Amino acid sequence: MLTQTLEDGRKLTDAALERLLPAAGVRPVSIHQAMRHSVFAGGKRIRPILCLEAGRSVAGTLQEGIEELGAALEMLHTYSLIHDDLPALDNDDLRRGRPTCHKVYGEAIAILAGDALQTQAYEVLSQLRCSAEARVKIIEEIARGTGTVNGMIGGQVVDLEAERSKPNAETLEYIHRSKTAALIAASVVTGGIYGNGSAEAVENLRRFGQAIGLAFQIVDDILDVTQTSEQLGKTAGKDIASEKATYPALFGLDESRKKARGLLDDAYNSLQSFGFRAETLNALACFLIERES
Repeated sequence: MLTQTLEDGRKLTDAALERLLPAAGVRPVSIHQAMRHSVFAGGKRIRPILCLEAGRSVAGTLQEGIEELGAALEMLHTYSLIHDDLPALDNDDLRRGRPTCHKVYGEAIAILAGDALQTQAYEVLSQLRCSAEARVKIIEEIARGTGTVNGMIGGQVVDLEAERSKPNAETLEYIHRSKTAALIAASVVTGGIYGNGSAEAVENLRRFGQAIGLAFQIVDDILDVTQTSEQLGKTAGKDIASEKATYPALFGLDESRKKARGLLDDAYNSLQSFGFRAETLNALACFLIERES
């Protein structure tokens, strides 16, 4: 069942992305080809799928147009990857098993491709097929999750600064909760808002998203140590080589795995009031923690 959920969610998201992004032949061609190079590089579409299933968990069915919200989330995620791979940040040549955007199109176009995906995402968000009140809440939630205060950009800044000193547990958790977990949590929360979830349901989804978001990054840190570049689709061992702040570096592999499992339990507990409606979200959470790539 989960395999089908992942496949259906990926197809629905990809169809929306194909429809919403400018075609590769639209002028200026270079920027649209660069955007598509990174967006259609074969990602799992985890954030859109979490959004779709959060909406389904509160509405009881998949609401019309929610895949466009998922597509916007994927645009924002991809923009962050393009910029993260640039020489000024992580300087990576491989992403999702393909050469990174700047390796194919050059640094200038890669920077602009990331900028363009962010801009395109907010255009899509402004036209979502939900109430005006829900649209504003969704845009606010996503802007906060990608921003500088406890959001993705802020987490990236602290991550860069932490390379110059050995981080403590509090700093490491701040980096991961901001850089990775914030957008994952926003994906879950906005799905709940789009599905017209109650305030209580949305807050329960927020706790779920925060728990699995942090666990997701802990597992990423573990996989960076234990898997090959071919398995990961990106350069393995990069965090160790650059002395980045990671959970295995600070706590070791066994303790890191224990922390991820504890967060998975927290995620399950946050959705207890959902009953059977949480089955798919819980299965997704388990998949994210037990994945091998």
